[in-house]
Amino acid sequence: METKAAITFEGTPLRRFMRRLARLAKEPVLLASILVIFALLALFIIYPVVMVLIKSFTSAEHPGIEVYKTLLSSSYVRSSLYNSLSMGAAAALLSCVVGFLFAYAVTRTDMPFKGFFNFMAIVPIVSPPFLGAVSVLLLFGSNGLITSKLLGIYNYPIYGFKGLLFAQVVTFFPVAYLTLKGVLESISPTLEDAALDLGSSRLQVFGKVTLPLALPGIASALLVIFIESLADFGNPLVLAGSNFPTLSVQAYLQITGMYDLPGGAALSVVLLIPSITAFMLQKYWVEKRKYVTVTGKPTSTTIKSVSSGTKWALFGLCLFVAGVVILFYGVIVAGAFAKLWGIDPSFTLRNFEYVWGVGREAIMDTLLIAGISTPISGLLGMAIAFLVVRKSFPGKNAMDFISMLSFALPGTVVGIGYILAFNRRPFLLTGTLAILVLNFVFRYFPVGIQAGVATLRQVDASIEEAAANLGAGTEKTFAKVTLPLIAPAFFSALVFAFVRAMTAISAAVFLVSADWNLMTVQILNQVNSGRLGAAAAFSVVLIGIIVVAMVVIRLVVDKLLGIRYQARFQGGGFR
Repeated sequence: METKAAITFEGTPLRRFMRRLARLAKEPVLLASILVIFALLALFIIYPVVMVLIKSFTSAEHPGIEVYKTLLSSSYVRSSLYNSLSMGAAAALLSCVVGFLFAYAVTRTDMPFKGFFNFMAIVPIVSPPFLGAVSVLLLFGSNGLITSKLLGIYNYPIYGFKGLLFAQVVTFFPVAYLTLKGVLESISPTLEDAALDLGSSRLQVFGKVTLPLALPGIASALLVIFIESLADFGNPLVLAGSNFPTLSVQAYLQITGMYDLPGGAALSVVLLIPSITAFMLQKYWVEKRKYVTVTGKPTSTTIKSVSSGTKWALFGLCLFVAGVVILFYGVIVAGAFAKLWGIDPSFTLRNFEYVWGVGREAIMDTLLIAGISTPISGLLGMAIAFLVVRKSFPGKNAMDFISMLSFALPGTVVGIGYILAFNRRPFLLTGTLAILVLNFVFRYFPVGIQAGVATLRQVDASIEEAAANLGAGTEKTFAKVTLPLIAPAFFSALVFAFVRAMTAISAAVFLVSADWNLMTVQILNQVNSGRLGAAAAFSVVLIGIIVVAMVVIRLVVDKLLGIRYQARFQGGGFR
């Protein structure tokens, strides 16, 4: 036993662990930062999930595992689970098909208006996730522009699978487009040219060269959209209807309608299982199967992999998709200025007057919450990215995993978890500004981590090593050298955090109070009350705020980091 203990103690893993601890002890600021980040991740990511798990076993009527047996014995709950999974799979598949074809057209053809199509594919990202549902109601509802006005069909059955799938695809295909556009741009077209020169047909080149190289990106996009769709709350709440229940909505109704917190927690746990599974597949299986085809040599090629007929077919598809996006947003604007949608379309500003009268406090609350959470989320994401890529310390993999885990947590789970975790001392935060800010920070900082990690891996570490050799500590190196170098990733993190803070609904709907409300919750209330004009007006105001804020964030980041970057590195040859 003594020999084994000695071998274990002297073994390489333990010695490496001790050496890392010794190095950390020499940098107290770095050590303190790592400990603080671990404490924050444990408190605001792990602890709420644990509380949901514990609460799910505490039902007075069905204690322990019985609550799960009771819920899963219900055909309605089983139907909700099946509907959520089938909708997630269908939305992921169709969104990836549309996103891939859109990205292929932009990257592999010389069709006109590619800049316009790229813009139209990004527009849905900066809007509330359930704005698609509002548009579907305005277009295909009982007084819909297309159904009742153009086709003369009244009370068209838009609620259910068809309407929800339509809204989900419009909402999530930009995620697939952005992912797959980057994948296709990283595939050197000279490979396709070489295959064509060797006598392969265009179809063979696509099937044996382009598609196999893009498969890891396609798989990643499928899993990401599956998670997003599975966790979506706004679109199903508006469009699913009673005949197509979904788990995220049922968990919400279980708590708010039936006042059954253990039952809602149990449904959230059931929803959590496929989300975490998809996340693990995306993070640890798909990422290991990425292909790199960049040779480092200058290449010049002409677009030959697409025939003229295929090019114009893809152009037609892009035109159709762009038309749908324009229609979705155009009908929102039209509805915002209509006296009574579907009945009296005459111009009015009454909806905006109503929004300012009823929702003024919600607008100001949303701006304040987003304004506070955005810089914290961006800086925390960059700090964790810096630690994961540039530093070696015990628990680094755990920090990476836990940080990204919040991406996989459905908003319903997070919202219920925060209610359970922070409604008693010493963490009594329910109903306060702090709980909303913390929710947005720890829900959306993973995007900043991903952007920061990707950028840091492209930056030569010797630049930071030079600063360290000149006597700069870790904190000074990060602030003066690293952060300016990753300014584009920082900008992306800030924009995403702000957009999501302005448009989130699934977790926030559990956390709002009489003192602190959000525009998205107001929009949802207007839709549920049948005031579609007011909902549209709220949406227009929200999108306008987001667009202005994106410009402001760009100017601030350029001012604080861009000028500093130029002054510090251009003269030294780092261009």
